[in-house]
Amino acid sequence: MVKIRQRLKYISNRALLLLFAAWAVFVLTALLQSVLALFGKAPVWPAVIMTVLALLFLPALWFGVVVPYLRSEKMIRHFIEGYIFSESEEMEQAVLTPSLQLQMQSVAQILRSPQRIDLNKRQAQYLALQNQINPHFLYNTLESIRGEALIAGLDSVADMTEALAKFFRYTITKVENLVSVEEELDNCETYFGIQKYRFGDRLNLHIEYEPEDFDTIMNCRIPKLTLQPVLENSIIHGTELKLGAGNLYIHFECTQDRLLIRICDDGVGMDEETLARLNHKLGKSPDAFASEDAGGGIALENVNNRIHLLFGDEYGMHVYSVQGSGTDVEITLPVTSSDRQVRNRSVLS
Repeated sequence: MVKIRQRLKYISNRALLLLFAAWAVFVLTALLQSVLALFGKAPVWPAVIMTVLALLFLPALWFGVVVPYLRSEKMIRHFIEGYIFSESEEMEQAVLTPSLQLQMQSVAQILRSPQRIDLNKRQAQYLALQNQINPHFLYNTLESIRGEALIAGLDSVADMTEALAKFFRYTITKVENLVSVEEELDNCETYFGIQKYRFGDRLNLHIEYEPEDFDTIMNCRIPKLTLQPVLENSIIHGTELKLGAGNLYIHFECTQDRLLIRICDDGVGMDEETLARLNHKLGKSPDAFASEDAGGGIALENVNNRIHLLFGDEYGMHVYSVQGSGTDVEITLPVTSSDRQVRNRSVLS
């Protein structure tokens, strides 16, 4: 009884209850008229009309009221979870009341304000710089280590130190800018070269693309630190945990207006529950603060959030995985050759 009373405190539930009560009245009236007509105490046509109305009322109630109401509830639940609808038509499809639709549009406008975009940009930058030592001191120290290693004949230490300096120089300089795919891929190869010192022949990286699309792909502009965090995630959570050699693939595909990047590994994969939870996070619009993974690096949600902020919710990433077989991270971006083509250029410095 208490649960029923709690549910009936909402106007929507009371309205649905009254509509079903009205349908019940139609049914009872139709039955009564049918009984009276059967015994010859009333004409047949009222019974026929009431029966037809009772039959038509239920589907009309279901498809005209209940289904749109459930759709509205689902939409509002997604909105509360962080999903921002990009087009006003999406709200109109849910048949919301004009006042509720206006409220959701106002909240969405606030969430898309330049101040909030700037907050996300600064948070992403903070995550990349949080462990930063003075850059010049860091570079000079690494160069000193490299010099000492060369003098001592430790060529592998010198090469690793040089790669590390190159990686840091790329990572902590103007993190909010767009870069070309070629620059981002070069940083991935630098990062992978550092990892090779640890894993040796256990780790292999393969870059795949159609030769005729090479120039278009390499000149595309993408958010800085888009590929390397995903590659790092594939190593840490995929190939590092498997026995034997592991393979990583970065596959590029270019359509007329979209750049599709698939980063794959043949590691341990993940179970369906973990995969669903991750894709649920990626399906949301950017949170007030960018995400950080357990290791202090930039998480997949952070990369996805920055893509959403720059290009819109129709772009971003999705993860496919089979436990024991590996994981694929698919990134969808617009084919953009100039920063002027970015939808939200205010995000860029």
